[in-house]
Amino acid sequence: MPPVQAATADAFDFAASGRRVFAIERQALAAVAARLDGAFSAACRAMLACRGRVVCTGMGKSGHVARKIAATLASTGTPAFYMHPGEAAHGDLGMVTDADVVLALSYSGESDEILLLLPALRRQGNVVLAMTGRESSTLAREADIHIDVGVPEEACPLQLAPTSSTTASLAMGDALAVALLEARGFTADDFARSHPAGALGRRLLLHITDVMHVGDDVPKVGPAASISEALVEMSRKRLGMTAVVDAEQHLLGLYTDGDLRRSLDDARIDLRQTRIDAVMTRAPRTIDADALAVEAAQLMEAHKINALLVTNRAGQVVGALNIHDLLRARVV
Repeated sequence: MPPVQAATADAFDFAASGRRVFAIERQALAAVAARLDGAFSAACRAMLACRGRVVCTGMGKSGHVARKIAATLASTGTPAFYMHPGEAAHGDLGMVTDADVVLALSYSGESDEILLLLPALRRQGNVVLAMTGRESSTLAREADIHIDVGVPEEACPLQLAPTSSTTASLAMGDALAVALLEARGFTADDFARSHPAGALGRRLLLHITDVMHVGDDVPKVGPAASISEALVEMSRKRLGMTAVVDAEQHLLGLYTDGDLRRSLDDARIDLRQTRIDAVMTRAPRTIDADALAVEAAQLMEAHKINALLVTNRAGQVVGALNIHDLLRARVV
């Protein structure tokens, strides 16, 4: 197909070209999915039984796919890394131990850099899994287990650029990773532990104790304090509220910015004379220190509140946090 000239670009149907690619790649994925068989299951069992890591390798576009498969495996409970086959032949093969399984990608199955590694891997006793588009290829024949990812055609109209074939290989890598994830009983908590900086990691690993204010930073007044004294405490601690506690720090009530506005609207209330226990909210919503930070966000959203007191099992106030603390922690 000749290149689109500037003069004719306006008349070219780019959307139709894009839809054709999607249609071809859908057909390719369907064809590969229909061939999922005992080889796929055998590959999963080999990786599940691996005492070391899954070493993914490939050249060119297959290398990019292998790198992504390694990343997906590693993040879903199967220790894995990518090894460049060219560098492997010059020393990086030392990263591979006899406990590792090697997943080699080459659509042609004839990549010299991959084939050069096979004798060394054989001598070391590694299980070799191959992902190719040709069952009769050298790599397919030499591997312990071969997964066929051959596609009817590439989406590239020249049948040159890897398109459908790389999509099929990526999908096969995802299928392997997910099958292993399910077989291992891998959970969202497990996923979060390998993604501590991600949104899910923050949601599943960050606890109230990681974000709450403690000690002298927690706004607290006694029940006999006046509203004005409570207001001073709220202003100093800048959390938009204050706890009302007894001498043993047991929670008696809560007074917030919203309560203050209501007090100001009530002409009968003298801010200097009225005791805080006369206007505080009794039995306010609280959260346990062992709870997840995301639970605090859900509680605030559900009840349209901006701050929470943190209490222990004895009902004593041990901390406080507001919506800004959760925003800074990127929980919301």
